[in-house]
Amino acid sequence: MSKKLLLLPGDGIGTEIMAEVEKLIAFLNENRDTGFSYETGLVGGSAYDEHGEAISEQDMAKAQSADAVIFGAVGGPQWDNAPYDKRPEAGLLRLRKDLGLFANLRPAICYEALADASALKREIVEGLDILIVRELTGGVYFGEPKQITELGDNENGKNQKRAVDTQVYETYEIDRIARVAFDMAMTRSKKLHSADKKNVMISGVLWDEVVREVASDYSEVEFNHILADNAAMQLVRNPKQFDVIVTDNLFGDVLSDTAAMLTGSLGMLPSASLGAPDEKSGKRKAMYEPVHGSAPDIAGQGIANPIAMIASFAMALRYSFNMIELADEVEWAIAGVLADGLRSGDIMQDGCKKVSTKQMGDAIIAKLV
Repeated sequence: MSKKLLLLPGDGIGTEIMAEVEKLIAFLNENRDTGFSYETGLVGGSAYDEHGEAISEQDMAKAQSADAVIFGAVGGPQWDNAPYDKRPEAGLLRLRKDLGLFANLRPAICYEALADASALKREIVEGLDILIVRELTGGVYFGEPKQITELGDNENGKNQKRAVDTQVYETYEIDRIARVAFDMAMTRSKKLHSADKKNVMISGVLWDEVVREVASDYSEVEFNHILADNAAMQLVRNPKQFDVIVTDNLFGDVLSDTAAMLTGSLGMLPSASLGAPDEKSGKRKAMYEPVHGSAPDIAGQGIANPIAMIASFAMALRYSFNMIELADEVEWAIAGVLADGLRSGDIMQDGCKKVSTKQMGDAIIAKLV
């Protein structure tokens, strides 16, 4: 079985946390005979500096041929004035679109050792295990027209403009993401919430209509509809009422970051972005990335939390290579170092030992020996 990876560290702390994944790959190849090979490319601001684009055609070709893309983070203030279509985030959006990565899986798990690090009370978050399934290649982020139009001066001589983003969904886009979510629910607690804004958005009306049709094919799954703004409130009030949440691109972006903070830190949470199965091989294009950003304020200091990056690689083991037991091992290793009291700065607690990015990565690998 081919195990070809493309590593795209990106910007900021992306290079530091990706180094820990490279160490993990080397360990697994040597001690578990996993047979991974990988290339490294540029994306985001680093690609813009080198190629004048947020990702080069050469690296896009590498992404297309890889069995999985492992992505770090992009962005930083030095690229704030880059053209809109060449900004660092444009590289990430192109990867998602060109690879057809329509299904974004964002688990929000509260490790027992970190229950007190959450902004919420321990009893609200302890044992939390939510999976948000976000549609990733449609909706307002990709809809056309997307433009700013000059309107001229008003009666007071002030220049006026109109900005337009377009929310667009077609039936097939909703159907396929809903089926991914229901399939995931079948492997968990068989409970699913669909979040939209059908009370004020016509796209939400279609979203609900299609998801309910798909629900009829999954009679074992408890189906619930919820308005997206209420879902945000309920995630803070009583998050453990949820198991799987399926939602669109915009609301998925917001709700997954809300869920992330329930766990104590954005630095803890991985994600997977999957495409449709290939008709012949059954394999999916896939990209794995931490939920957090490039954190330019701490970049280069060796203090970034690598756990979300390492957990993202564990998701690659699980979803792209069907190495379920090995994925479990890596996730248990993460839980183990947290139980041992090791903490990066973002999750530091009284009585715990503060460690560097490298020390955290080394400790996780040590648990696998």
